[in-house]
Amino acid sequence: MATQRERPYSQFNFEVSWPGANDTTTTAGFQEVSGLGMEVTVAEYRTGNDKENEPIKISGMSKTPDITLKRGVLGSADLYSWLDSVRKGKQDQLKNVTIKLMSEDREQTAPAQEWKLKNARPIKYTGPSLNAKGTDLAIEELVLAAEKMTMLT
Repeated sequence: MATQRERPYSQFNFEVSWPGANDTTTTAGFQEVSGLGMEVTVAEYRTGNDKENEPIKISGMSKTPDITLKRGVLGSADLYSWLDSVRKGKQDQLKNVTIKLMSEDREQTAPAQEWKLKNARPIKYTGPSLNAKGTDLAIEELVLAAEKMTMLT
């Protein structure tokens, strides 16, 4: 899926989807995605009878940081329904979320890059700042906590 190019892809073409109500898929276009990544912790260990005075490093647990999504207001209630279910303590609201970086031409069937978030849940929602005098877009912000992030290649 990842393709070698001479110039990078634009960063404002993100499509994010997750399982919605009634076996449908909720899809939203986002302007900004930040926090995609993972971190592997390292433990240092040295046996008591080792002649070297330096520890060896052992890979430990991996963790995924929180992912922040920003977009224009689309008016769909699916996002709020998911957030409200998590707020009410429903533990069965973990969803697998797909984030796709779309190509500029939008005619391709395959995205330029794709990430999967396993067992994600919304942990923060910020509504848009509304000002009738301004010309800025109304932007919503959503923060997701996921157990694992994978990148499809």
